[in-house]
Amino acid sequence: MPENGSGDLELDVGGRQLRFPAVWLRDNCPCAECLDPYSQQKFLAITDLSTELAVAAAAEVGESVVVTYAPDQHRSVFSRAWLAGHALDRYDDGAGRTEDDKALWQAADTPELPAASWPQASWQEYLAEPAERIRSLAAVMRLGFVLLHDVPVEPGTVLQVAATFGYVRETNYGALFDVRVEPAPGNLAYTNRQILPHTDNPYRDPVPTVQLLHCLRTAGDGGDTGLVDGFAAARDLRVADRRSFDVLTRTAVSFGYSDDGTELRASQPLIQLSPRGRVRGVRFNNRSAQPLRLPYADIAAFYAAYRPWAELLAQPERQLNLRLAPGDCLIFDNTRILHARTAFSLPAGADGSQGRHLQGCYADLDGLASTLAVLSRPGDSGRGPAPSREES
Repeated sequence: MPENGSGDLELDVGGRQLRFPAVWLRDNCPCAECLDPYSQQKFLAITDLSTELAVAAAAEVGESVVVTYAPDQHRSVFSRAWLAGHALDRYDDGAGRTEDDKALWQAADTPELPAASWPQASWQEYLAEPAERIRSLAAVMRLGFVLLHDVPVEPGTVLQVAATFGYVRETNYGALFDVRVEPAPGNLAYTNRQILPHTDNPYRDPVPTVQLLHCLRTAGDGGDTGLVDGFAAARDLRVADRRSFDVLTRTAVSFGYSDDGTELRASQPLIQLSPRGRVRGVRFNNRSAQPLRLPYADIAAFYAAYRPWAELLAQPERQLNLRLAPGDCLIFDNTRILHARTAFSLPAGADGSQGRHLQGCYADLDGLASTLAVLSRPGDSGRGPAPSREES
């Protein structure tokens, strides 16, 4: 019997000794009394379950395990494969978002990202081939970005790109925004100045987690795009300067943005951790950082940590440099990848309206991850209800 005297379930799966508490099994029972077969949502709350739950009996039937509970004699049927896939032998606190689920890179020397082979795809192949879309979206989740080529150079097309994997996150900048020189810019992005590595919209909570930039027109000179893996930098800071790392993960930094119709504020640490202490987000933008109000000693400690972090992010060897051509569309994780821009020249005698021009929009990683998961399902392209835990 795959049961022990403690009232838990013990099971040998391929030489792995797995143990499951009775309350966990009962809470995840897949029968029609406990789980809606269409929505896969639970009918019972944890408060509906007995506080005296125990595994009264367990039997293996083919590739299934039938569990009977005391005191109510309810039965659950689990497949061995499902139990093995949900073994309680590791942590899962990031939903695929932490450093443990990523391939971290540094442009100069990482084997995961050779300079000539960053993740990229043709727009037409991305649209036509599910495997190519899977590969591209997986690159965003794993490496933090993908570059699509030959996207039609038509205003508004960036919204169509976002619609292939999720929903546009509309902000005060609109559903779509233009990145070009403006005569009275409300943001330094709308100038021809150099922009250092940063993440967008740190003054929002929640922050948009995916950003898209579609090149409509390049500058004659300059205007190159740079990408930095913030998770790799945070890992390196933790190794080299643990004191600074700890200060930056526990100090909430205030960011702000205001114009005639907008007033936004948010406070979050520059390095955000999962409950288990793994890096799951970076937020960095010197242009919109607001004055910190902390006790004097805490301010001194913060700035002693802030400088080495900024210096680390600015190291040239960390930055992957791209010159976006008309039709290129960059999709990247705004909670991980910092982006930058070199200064650029303006056409002689022009006001900037005929110079470098990108269009952008925001979306969210949960939509992208959902699309990737559905595309990756076996069988009927992933459509239909989620697979049951019960063997028929």
